[in-house]
Amino acid sequence: MANHLLRSDHSEAAISPRGAELQGLRLQGTELLWAAGPLWPRHAPLLFPVIGSLQGGVLHHGDAALPMPKHGFARDRAFTWLRRDETSCALALEDDAATREVFPFAFRLMVAYTLAASGLRMDVTLNNPGDLPLPASLGLHPAFRWPLAPGLAKAAHRLVFDAEEPGPLRRLDAQGLLAPHARPTPIRHRELALGEDLFAEDALLFLEPRSRGLRYEAEGGPSLSLRWEGFPHLGVWSKPDPGPAFLCIEPWEGYADPSDWRGDFRDKPGAFTLAPGADRRWSLEVALNPA
Repeated sequence: MANHLLRSDHSEAAISPRGAELQGLRLQGTELLWAAGPLWPRHAPLLFPVIGSLQGGVLHHGDAALPMPKHGFARDRAFTWLRRDETSCALALEDDAATREVFPFAFRLMVAYTLAASGLRMDVTLNNPGDLPLPASLGLHPAFRWPLAPGLAKAAHRLVFDAEEPGPLRRLDAQGLLAPHARPTPIRHRELALGEDLFAEDALLFLEPRSRGLRYEAEGGPSLSLRWEGFPHLGVWSKPDPGPAFLCIEPWEGYADPSDWRGDFRDKPGAFTLAPGADRRWSLEVALNPA
């Protein structure tokens, strides 16, 4: 599956039809996206129709127990190109016989990218073309380089949130499910100092963040501004490693099954439901700030 390359002045973005995934992002000559590799072989997957893990890897719908992989199936499906030009593109994924075997709901998922010299915008629309309500979760999972530039220390990086974030923080258990107990937030005065020790217990989950934007920055280096709409939750994740790695900043609507919850997917905590004929929209903007 050949990527489509967007270009605007000194900026480029590479979009794959596999999962409608952003696979490269160079803003003003600076490559910002994780290149993928053995540590984690993805760049910026789209999470649908679930986020995280379900109990036992199974989606319960009525009397049916259907296998569902972590983060769903959209990231591994071939999307159809709707349009492609120099600075924008759009793709779509619709339910078919294969998706209905594991997710018995009608859907149309559309992803659009627009590149400008200063940044990239991603718009996601989910439509319910069926006659029955559509339960789902949807999230983004972009992985940015950490460090942002060669020669910078990983410990020199931080996230600066738009608003005060009193928490609480949530974590995942050993099965990848939402642990039942909240923890104090590591954010201090809107800042989260980044270090590999933060991720020794997997992702940081903020289920009630006040912010709808943040800066990812390093002392003496470039910084990224991220702004999102429609996503009420946020995950921050990396894999501890002594070498160059990535930092995932993940706006979500939905999250993993709580470890103490059992039930039908239509009643899943954090999920939303689209009425027949309805749409739901989300967006993410990423911009580079000069060093």
